[in-house]
Amino acid sequence: MDIKIISLEGKASGSVSLTESVFGLEPRADILQRMVRYQLLKRQAGTHAVKNRSDIRGTTKKSVRQKGSGGARHGSRKANIFRGGGRAFGPTPRSHAIAMPKKVRALALKHALSSKVKSGDLIILDKAEASEAKTSSLRASFNKMDLSNALIIGGVELDNNFSLAARNIPLIDVLPVQGINVYDILRRSKLVLTKDAVEALEARLS
Repeated sequence: MDIKIISLEGKASGSVSLTESVFGLEPRADILQRMVRYQLLKRQAGTHAVKNRSDIRGTTKKSVRQKGSGGARHGSRKANIFRGGGRAFGPTPRSHAIAMPKKVRALALKHALSSKVKSGDLIILDKAEASEAKTSSLRASFNKMDLSNALIIGGVELDNNFSLAARNIPLIDVLPVQGINVYDILRRSKLVLTKDAVEALEARLS
């Protein structure tokens, strides 16, 4: 599968052949959904907590005598039925992460890449480099390429000027190739890969 390469100026800069086993699969929504759920659950902090009965500060003295009060039998005022008492069965700090086989995670990434190819939303960029860290000039280049909502994947090392210029542009994300993930691919309309990123992904997923 051949796809043309363009430069930041929007001009043609050759073509590249994409591996069918990585970019030519038939996307499966169920695998993509599993992967997105895995990512969102894994990044939850899980630090929610409440004060249980043992965490409440106060006396444990029996509040009313057992008989003769005309009311219910009560012990400590730290019980959950009283105002200021401990919470019953409240949330405690825990991990929300679920298990996902490594092969399924790799397959989900292939399906995400293939979905962008199938929808025509994959752009291959010659290189993601800027001569100066100016947002205005980079935005002008993106306008030539009709990029308003995109994830840009560079090589192992990102160009510092390009990263600085792009971080102030709304709906534009820039990541190194090792940071590529299914959730970020699907949340942006366009996927932009540099030639170096394509080579690294094919070596990693083939």
